[in-house]
Amino acid sequence: MLLASSALLLLLSSCGGKNAQMQMPAANFETMKVAKKDVTMSTKYSATIRGRQDIDIMPQVSGTLTKLCVTEGQKVSAGQTLFIIDQVPYQAALNTALATQKTANASLATAQLNYDSKKKLFDQQVISDVELQTAHNALLSAKAQVAQADAQVLNARNSLSYTVVKSPSNGVVGTLPYRQGSLVAPSMPQPLTTVSDNSQMYVYFSINEAQLLSMMRESGSAEAAVSAMPEVKLYLVDGSEYQHTGKVESVSGVVDRSTGTVQVRTVFDNPEKLLHSGSTGTIVIPTTYKDRIVIPATATVQVQDRFKVYLVDNDNIAHEQLVTTEALSNGKEYVIKDGLKEGDLIVAEGAGMLRDGQDIKPNK
Repeated sequence: MLLASSALLLLLSSCGGKNAQMQMPAANFETMKVAKKDVTMSTKYSATIRGRQDIDIMPQVSGTLTKLCVTEGQKVSAGQTLFIIDQVPYQAALNTALATQKTANASLATAQLNYDSKKKLFDQQVISDVELQTAHNALLSAKAQVAQADAQVLNARNSLSYTVVKSPSNGVVGTLPYRQGSLVAPSMPQPLTTVSDNSQMYVYFSINEAQLLSMMRESGSAEAAVSAMPEVKLYLVDGSEYQHTGKVESVSGVVDRSTGTVQVRTVFDNPEKLLHSGSTGTIVIPTTYKDRIVIPATATVQVQDRFKVYLVDNDNIAHEQLVTTEALSNGKEYVIKDGLKEGDLIVAEGAGMLRDGQDIKPNK
C-alpha cells in the first residue's frame, strides 16, 4: 500500500507538471507580412589607391650621380631630365668608338681601291683569280669592321644618352633615396625614384568568388557585369567622402588561392591631386534590387551558407522555412531569392529564440 501510494503521488505530480506546462502562455513576437519593394544595398570594401602609372626609374648605366634636377613631390612632364650620371667615361668611350669608326672607314676605302685595281688587272688577264678573290675577301672584311665600328658608336652614344635620366611620362616625383655623389647601377635594389601619373588613380578592392559568380549569372559574363556596375563612391582614411565618383574598369580573371577573392579595379579622376599613390580608403558600391522581397536580418537565423525564417500559420504556430538570399547585403536587410512569397506572415524579430512548431502570440 505504501508503494502504491507513492506511485500515485508521483503520477499526479507528473500530470500536474504537464498541465502547468501546457497552460504556459505563448510568447509575444513581432511579425510582419512579406511584401515586395525596391531596395538599394550599399556594400563596403577596403581599398588601396595606386597611380595610373607608377614607374620605377632605374639607371641603365653605372656611375656617380652628378646632378639631381628635381625635388620630391615635383610635377614633371614626359622627357624632362630627372638625374645626370657622370658622363666623362661614357663621352671618352664614344670618342674612342668614333676614332675606331674612322679607322675602319679608311681601311674600307683602301680595300675598295685595292679590289677595284685587282679587278681591272684580272679583266686584262694580268693576275690570277686567286689574287682577285683575296682582294675581294679583304674588302668584305673591311666592310665588316666598319659595321662593327658603327655598332660600337651606336652603343657608346646610347650609353652616353643614358647618363641623362628622363621622365617617361607626366606625373609626380616620389622619394629621392640617392643624393649627389651616390654611386648607382642598373642592378641596385631601390630605384632612383618613382614617377606616379596621378591625373587618374586606380583604386583596387577585392570581392569573394560567390559575389563574382552571382554577378556573372545575372549579367552573363564578367565583361557584361563590369559594364552593368554602377558608379562607386570612395571614402578616404579620415572618413570623408571623395567628391568624384569612380567607375569599375576590370575584374581579375584569377582567384587568389589564399583568400578566395578576385581583385576589382576602379578608376577615379584626380584633378585636385587629393589622392596619392599608396594610400588606402573604402569603396562603397550601391546595388539596386527592384520589386523584390526584403526582410530584416532580425527575422533570420543563419544555417551554414543559408538562412531560415519562421512562417506563422493561422493557428499562430511558427514553422521553420529555409530561404535563399542574394550575395550582397547591408547587414540589416536581406533580399530573398527563394523560399518566401508575397503575403507570407513571418516572425520579424527574435527568430533565434524560436523552435519549430512553437506557439507564439503575434504583436498587433
